[in-house]
Order: sequence, then C-alpha cells, then structure tokens
Amino acid sequence: MTTTVFVDGQEGTTGLQINEYLAQRADIEVLKIDADKRKDLAERKRLINASDVTFLCLPDDAAKESVALVDNPKTCIIDASTAHRVDPAWTFGLPELAAGQRAKIRASKRIANPGCHASAFILALRPLVAGGLLQAATQVAANSITGYSGGGKKMIADYEAASASPTQLRAPRPYALGLAHKHLPEMQAYTGLTAAPVFQPIVGPFYKGLAVTAYLHPAQFARKATPADVQKLLADYYAGERFIRVLPVDLEANTVGGFYDVEACNDTNRVDIAVFGNAERMLLVARLDNLGKGASGAAVQAMNVHLGVDEGLGLV
Repeated sequence: MTTTVFVDGQEGTTGLQINEYLAQRADIEVLKIDADKRKDLAERKRLINASDVTFLCLPDDAAKESVALVDNPKTCIIDASTAHRVDPAWTFGLPELAAGQRAKIRASKRIANPGCHASAFILALRPLVAGGLLQAATQVAANSITGYSGGGKKMIADYEAASASPTQLRAPRPYALGLAHKHLPEMQAYTGLTAAPVFQPIVGPFYKGLAVTAYLHPAQFARKATPADVQKLLADYYAGERFIRVLPVDLEANTVGGFYDVEACNDTNRVDIAVFGNAERMLLVARLDNLGKGASGAAVQAMNVHLGVDEGLGLV
C-alpha cells in the first residue's frame, strides 16, 4: 500500500533531507507543491488534507497556521518546529523515550518531532531519572556543540560564504547565553526533571554533527554509582534499541588521541552515549547527526512507527 506524504516547507534544510529519505521509498508517494504556490493557503490546505502524513518543516507560527488548515481526520501531522513539543494534545516523537511511547506514536495523528539538542540530552539523562539515580529536582548543567547546518539556510550561507577568508566564523561560537534556549521546555519535560537544566550550546565551524555533554557529580546521585554503574543503567534501558548505542567505559576506545569525534554519527540515525570520568566526577556525552536523528531522520522514524512499517525503513 502506498502512503501519500506532503512536506510543508520542502525547501528548508529539514524538508530537503526528508525528501531525500523519501525518494528511496517505493511505498511513498510525495505530493509536491509548485514553487509559486508555496505561500498559497488554499493549495497548502489541499495538499495537507490529501496526504496520509504531512511533515511541517516551518517556523513555529507557520506550523500553527498549517495545523489550523487540517480538516481530514485521517491526516497525520509530524511537526518539526518547536510549536507543539510540550503540548499535551501532541505525542512526542521519540520512540526510545520509554516503554509505551511507540504505541502512543502509532495511535496519534499529531506528533511533535524532538529538537536536536533536546534529543541528545533527553536520551542521555532520562534513564538516570527514571532509574532513580538522579532525583527529579536535580539541576543538570550541560553544553552542546553542533554543526552550523542546525541554524538553517541563512547560517549555512553565512558559513559557506566565509569559508575562504579569515573570520570569526572559523572559531566555535557559544550562543543562547541568556540561558533561555528554546529546547529547554522539552529537555525538562521528557527527562522527568523538575528543574530546567543550565544549558549552553555552541556552533562549530563544521557542517553537521552534534554532541551534548552533561556534567555530573556523584554527590548529585541518590545512591553510590561509578561510571560503570551509570553505563550499565543506560545499556539496560536501551537494550534492543537499534538506533542507540551505549559505549563501554573505555577512554582510549571512545576517543582518538584523547579527542572525542562529534561527527562520528553523521549520515546515520544513530545516537552514541558515552560515560567518561571517575568516581569523583563524570561526563555523560550523547552524539548524533543534527540533520538525521536530530531532525529529518527522527521525523521519518516517527512516521514509520506511526504507519506500522519497519521502523528503520529508509534510514541507516
């Protein structure tokens, strides 16, 4: 059976990548909008309601506008914006979140795609909260370094235009220094933490790849735990998950000359989670492709779960 899909915002970074995934699929018919009608509400409404699944790859306000156009109860909306990620009427599109999450995604017609930083942070921290190692009231400090593609078309153009000349864009650039990043609500809600994390992201001078690092002190733990204990808790939580790899506690094996490769999951839908440190202080690091599992790959994975087909269809 063929599934009809419309990508509302098909020319954006996430939309283009989703179309690349879907182009490989014989089971998908992609409905295209003419370039001169991309802002035509009537045409967008027609295509949204003609689809089995519509991906929204739009800014928040435009995504809300598109949702208001839906009058076909059979159309499933997968929203890649931040507009609905903590809305209780929507299902969070992270299948690995918890037991039962896949059933929720399968049954839902409104799925909110997780953010890139948030996906890595949640997947790293939720098992510790769910397992009682971290109390819900713990305020976790974390940073994230990401490729510039996460900033969208304008940032990509800025970096590519600057690549041939000396510029501040050659250096890592911390941002969101007001500590009110747009991913904070979902990072808090879906880890089970009651305190928003202290989170500071950094844009690096590379196209894609992302790693979130959380700083943990054993004094924060509800019980005594070594890095090996934390690794086992994570490995048990994600046992059998095809897209999540919990690395063994091995500094030499997990680094190259002592350096951690932020781009190692690029061009995959995989998340690597590693524990570094010792009994006195630890780092919990989760890396992914910010355009893959951090955006388009996650959206396609959620669609696969919703449709009841092989979850990894079209993904690596």
